[in-house]
Amino acid sequence: MKRILLPTDFSDNAYNAISYAVQFYKNVECNFFILHTYTPSIVSSGNMLDTYTALKIYEIEKETANLKLRALEALINKEWPNKKHTFTSISAFNLLILEMTEIISEKTIDTVIMGTKGASGVKEVFLGSQTMYAIKKLKCPVIVVPSNFKYQTPKNILFPTDYKVEKSNRYLELIREFCKEHNSKLHFLNAYYHLPLEEKQKRTKVFLDAFFIDNAHEFYIGEDQDLIEVIEAFETNNKINFLVMIHNKHSFFENLLFTPIINKMVYHTSVPFLVIPSEERMVSL
Repeated sequence: MKRILLPTDFSDNAYNAISYAVQFYKNVECNFFILHTYTPSIVSSGNMLDTYTALKIYEIEKETANLKLRALEALINKEWPNKKHTFTSISAFNLLILEMTEIISEKTIDTVIMGTKGASGVKEVFLGSQTMYAIKKLKCPVIVVPSNFKYQTPKNILFPTDYKVEKSNRYLELIREFCKEHNSKLHFLNAYYHLPLEEKQKRTKVFLDAFFIDNAHEFYIGEDQDLIEVIEAFETNNKINFLVMIHNKHSFFENLLFTPIINKMVYHTSVPFLVIPSEERMVSL
């Protein structure tokens, strides 16, 4: 049984991600963990309160969260009834990423699915996106669902790659599962800047070809463009409705000098986006 974590702030954006999740896994036995975290604003601001008042505020916040979670669970079961699916609601007085980290470990979560909203220009620098923090901090695959995306079966999955994928990455199997479950075609896309592949990259390409031998797949080259432009053009021309990327570890100076492509795609993607942590990131996090 799959164990899927669904964070929610009870927004339309969060509900859209939840509805995507239950449809994406409609033929799979799943236990969905719906998580809401709260920190009362009067407590978060650092105001000094007497113990009784603080306790009452906490109790009100907790009861409000639990009522909303029960209503949300009832709505999901009404709109998307499925005997293969069970739901466990969790409310917690904690910061979201800290609570998610604990639940992923305690409940052996397979995948996190959460919504995101696009941003442009200077907002990308300053927007404190919980989704971006999740991708950076969690040792778990995260599927990001754009706020305006309505469910489509992921028949065409795009996997941009520099062929520096670790063959030992356990989550390659997850991609293979998705392709099998949805009868998807996997499109490997390499951006070409007039530099031939190194021998190690060539071996990785051969490995991927063999690893996905039972899944329809094809290799492509995108030339002489910014990588995001290559991805967006390919998505449009090939009716892509699901994106996969591996989140590699970057040094401090790489993060300082260049905006990691994952960060950009979280805000720009028009289709659901699976971000897989690299083996190196899982060890270092």
